[in-house]
Amino acid sequence: MAKLIEIHPTNPQPRLLEAVAQIMCEGGLIAYPTDSSYAFGCHLGDAKAMQRIHRIRRTDKKHNFTLVCRDLSEISLYARVDNWAYRLIKSLTPGPYTFILPATREVPKRLQNPKRRTIGLRVPDHPFVRGLLAVLGEPIMSSTMLLPGDLKPLTDPIDIEQRLGHEVEAIIEAGPVGIEATSVIDLTAGHPEILRVGRGDVSAFI
Repeated sequence: MAKLIEIHPTNPQPRLLEAVAQIMCEGGLIAYPTDSSYAFGCHLGDAKAMQRIHRIRRTDKKHNFTLVCRDLSEISLYARVDNWAYRLIKSLTPGPYTFILPATREVPKRLQNPKRRTIGLRVPDHPFVRGLLAVLGEPIMSSTMLLPGDLKPLTDPIDIEQRLGHEVEAIIEAGPVGIEATSVIDLTAGHPEILRVGRGDVSAFI
């Protein structure tokens, strides 16, 4: 069964952040809170963990994984960002948005959309996630915790434990989260295209 780890919502304890990072570095899959909903998270480039997420969510190879990053400089390492797109991302981060961008060679091919060679990236506004990213020193490979047949992502750690306790190594409890996934904005066509309306306000682009 998964280990339920309770972490302070605004001042995450360093020893617990280290423990979660260790679980991921050893191939573990975690359920963790973000500034939108819960998400699956694993070590960057962990092929087996990625396959587990595919199996749990019943997604195919076209599914866009997201790299959860610390800041804009990290986004620029993993994606090609034009000036206009950089300004837009800067105005919306940190926050509940996922941006689809052309991937650089730093992104393992198995994480990219197989046809478009794109990757989803985001910078969340959540103390636990910021702390974990600082410990890891690299992005988290992530996917919204939306299970087959569900209309909304999972948001309650007890519910997650009951439904996925045998599928993940750790469930992080760090205060309440939202009930919506991120808004997804495609920035590959020279202008913003809204692929999913979620928690982040996209009214300016519709």
